[in-house]
Amino acid sequence: MALREIRTFDDSILRKKSKPVEQVNDRIRTILDDMVETLHNTPNGGALAANQIGILRRLVVIDLGDGVRKLINPEVLSAQGEQFEPEACLSFPGWWGKVRRPQSVVVKALDENGCEVKIHASDFLAKCLCHEIDHLDGIVFIDKAEELNED
Repeated sequence: MALREIRTFDDSILRKKSKPVEQVNDRIRTILDDMVETLHNTPNGGALAANQIGILRRLVVIDLGDGVRKLINPEVLSAQGEQFEPEACLSFPGWWGKVRRPQSVVVKALDENGCEVKIHASDFLAKCLCHEIDHLDGIVFIDKAEELNED
């Protein structure tokens, strides 16, 4: 595993749409492991999308304290309700804002073995999944923040 540099602020890769992963193989698993290592070695991080480390593939890792989730080609199947909560991002250190997100979502993805998984998420996990999937589409939280603040 290796630590990767997190891309920040005006790095153009943060605005590019990531490509789907065609084949889950050892190369993809290594990237996911590097992402987890990077996430665990970055203060205040809960999740990371591959483009945040300069890789334009549809990969996300999440660790909110209840175990690591490694997601390949995640997509939101359904969304319900609304939450309007503070949000921050490792790619915009020192910035936070309130963003409207679904209260609950169902997300389909592949795991690191290429098996399909469905995640029924609500509250913070739903917000986190939507935030990271937005990253994969080149959308960053400051695009959606209705209130944006700098520490």
